[in-house]
Amino acid sequence: MSGSSAWHVAEARLRNMWKWKRAIIFYGLGGPLLYLTSIGLGVGALVDQHNGAAGMQGVPYLMFLAPALLAAASIQGAQDEVTFPTLAGFIWSKLFFAQAATSLSPRQIANGVLIASAVRAVFTTITYWLVLRVFGAVDTASALPLILSGLLAGMCFATVMLWVAAHVKNDDGFFAIVGRFVITPMFLFSGTFYPLQPLPLSVQWIGWLSPLWHATEIGRALSFGAGVHAQLFAVHVAFLALMGSAGLLLAHRQFERRLTA
Repeated sequence: MSGSSAWHVAEARLRNMWKWKRAIIFYGLGGPLLYLTSIGLGVGALVDQHNGAAGMQGVPYLMFLAPALLAAASIQGAQDEVTFPTLAGFIWSKLFFAQAATSLSPRQIANGVLIASAVRAVFTTITYWLVLRVFGAVDTASALPLILSGLLAGMCFATVMLWVAAHVKNDDGFFAIVGRFVITPMFLFSGTFYPLQPLPLSVQWIGWLSPLWHATEIGRALSFGAGVHAQLFAVHVAFLALMGSAGLLLAHRQFERRLTA
């Protein structure tokens, strides 16, 4: 059973997630439509009108914006499926303790939550890319690089948030604070709406530490050939790989501490 145990945990999470399928679908479609119409088309028209054919980094603003919006949506979707389910497992329903009383190990429980989160991220990124395609923000050839870079960002951040969520022992609005003081600054200062380089160094560090910026740079380089030096591209990939690996290791350790104490 050991090889498939995490998948059983994921299946239980996905069955629970299915109860909220309408909200998930609405959220997956509503966010893209809102941002694309208000910022991509509204602000984008002004940017393209001011910059002419150059647009932003040589492409229309909507195309420049697309990789960042897709990666941000993946991060948000993946985070939702590791934070509140983890609070439920440890605090609200205490399901994780019941699962740990079986042959499931703490590591398998954590992996199952991440697998379910990955399914949500896959749905979100594919849905977002389809909406982008309808708006003409991306071409067909960009599908694989944009979806993969978005998934990489989402799952790297999900491992870290799984570790953070596993520390929470009281439901005191902690993740509302995370949303305001981590997610929002990361969204605003990660090169989402404009390149990171013109910003003052006092806020550039937010982008340097953000999986959103690294995934956005990868997506822009692969989708429309934005100028990224090979060494910097390797740094982007290495940062995301290191972040994901470290987050997963720390999450495993914290699950083991709480479920074997």
